[in-house]
Amino acid sequence: MNGLPARRLLLVHAHPDDESINNGVTMAKYAAEGAHVALVTCTLGEEGEVIPPGLAHLTADREDALGAHRIDELAAAMRELGVTDHGFLGGPGRFRDSGMMGAEQNERPGAFWSADVDEAAGFLVEVIRRVRPQVLITYDPDGGYGHPDHIQAHRVATRAVELAADPAYADHLGAPHAIEKVYWNRVPRSVVEEGFARLRAAERAPFPGIAVPDDVPGVVADERVTAEIGAADGEPYAAAKAAAMRAHATQVAVADGEGVFALSNDLAQPLLAREYYELVAGRSGAPAGERESDLFAGVTDVAGAGA
Repeated sequence: MNGLPARRLLLVHAHPDDESINNGVTMAKYAAEGAHVALVTCTLGEEGEVIPPGLAHLTADREDALGAHRIDELAAAMRELGVTDHGFLGGPGRFRDSGMMGAEQNERPGAFWSADVDEAAGFLVEVIRRVRPQVLITYDPDGGYGHPDHIQAHRVATRAVELAADPAYADHLGAPHAIEKVYWNRVPRSVVEEGFARLRAAERAPFPGIAVPDDVPGVVADERVTAEIGAADGEPYAAAKAAAMRAHATQVAVADGEGVFALSNDLAQPLLAREYYELVAGRSGAPAGERESDLFAGVTDVAGAGA
């Protein structure tokens, strides 16, 4: 394991842009601090809508070239966050965007939603055994908001964590590795409600309408949240997060300097400078009743540090 940084973080997301919206501050912070930050994106997001009219020809029902375009958008976003280790599950285009739940694209050959979970997990095991992360971030079982690719990303990540630690599984993919801590993306309800209240009270609306808290993935009761990144040191990385989101120009519109963004529905949402998580596997490094401010708190595996 020579050459591995002391801290290693792996994020598993469904489509390009999910990582910047959910974890941009977290990724920028840890990358700047010298941690190894790795991202695996499960699809190219081929079925997404397109915001700029000049790029509307890329959509699946026209040229079907959006996936290739979003590869470049993701690369630009990662440059803004300082992340150099990013790739697609099984390689670019191995699994296709499945569209929204119930769409005919769900069952299309090659769709991520219809993929065999163990087969897809094998590709992620290879990454886990290479990166040897102590911490993994992904979605909850509902995928945050019920999108089939987000649900499948949760299933694949969860299964890959199990398989990567199994000495009997696929030794050609590398030595077994047990991840110490697994987090799900979360947003405390009080935070999202406060953010939308601020948008409603603003004198000027940067977008035609305002979304509602239930439009935000991963919103839960405050007590479910166990970790908060940004309380003391995340705000300096908010600009990097906004820039990364802006790089996903087909999917996200960011209002300059206002902490507001919108997706293709043109409804304003607060751009959070603090990011929140629920620890679902492993031991918290915070005192009882307090939230962690470092996802690596309490981590014991530091193999490769300084080597």
